[in-house]
Amino acid sequence: MIPDIARDLALLRDSTDRLVTAAARLDDAALAAPSRLPGWTRGHVLTHLARNADALVNVLTGLPMYPSAEARDADIEAGAPRPLTAQLADLRETAGKLDVTFGSLTPDGWAGRCELRNGVTDVRARIPFRRLQETELHHVDLDTGYTLEQVPMEFLGQEIDFLTRRFSGNDTVPALALTAADGRTWRTGRDEGEPLRVTGEAPALMGWLAGRTAGGGVTADGADLPVLPPL
Repeated sequence: MIPDIARDLALLRDSTDRLVTAAARLDDAALAAPSRLPGWTRGHVLTHLARNADALVNVLTGLPMYPSAEARDADIEAGAPRPLTAQLADLRETAGKLDVTFGSLTPDGWAGRCELRNGVTDVRARIPFRRLQETELHHVDLDTGYTLEQVPMEFLGQEIDFLTRRFSGNDTVPALALTAADGRTWRTGRDEGEPLRVTGEAPALMGWLAGRTAGGGVTADGADLPVLPPL
């Protein structure tokens, strides 16, 4: 599937603006409160987003995404307690640098491959969508009132496509046939065997696939929903 770079960049800029606007409504006490991610405050989430923007600039310019897993985790822990003013400045500055880096890529640059974490590689043209995943899902994780049901439809379909491709052929995931309430269908999991029919509204399916819910709003015909491996 060839990425639509212009579409993904437009979605990303809008998503970033909405995320920053939501974060700016917090105060220092709210920033220190728990997010929806176990063990992380809202400050952890915002710091991670800033460091992820730096990391994607690294990726796009031929550098390692992070010096190490330990350095990544340490940077997030160190930045999480900062006051809101510092968090917002960091988030805006790093998002701006990433956008400038996107703007510097030539057609050949977009077509080249890059290395992400844990040996994962991808074409640079898919990096705007990968950053969009970060901004949309972590906006939900901030727990400021933004829900899976509010995620833009253009992203929602792409994300389910991405996640079902990711689990496709994975022997730890049973064969699954997913059907959204709007009629869209996906196949994922093991290649062998009669697939388990799974249905739900598209936001609920995405939340389950992305590990954001235990499967609320998603049902499986005659069986319990399987536990999916972490992303």
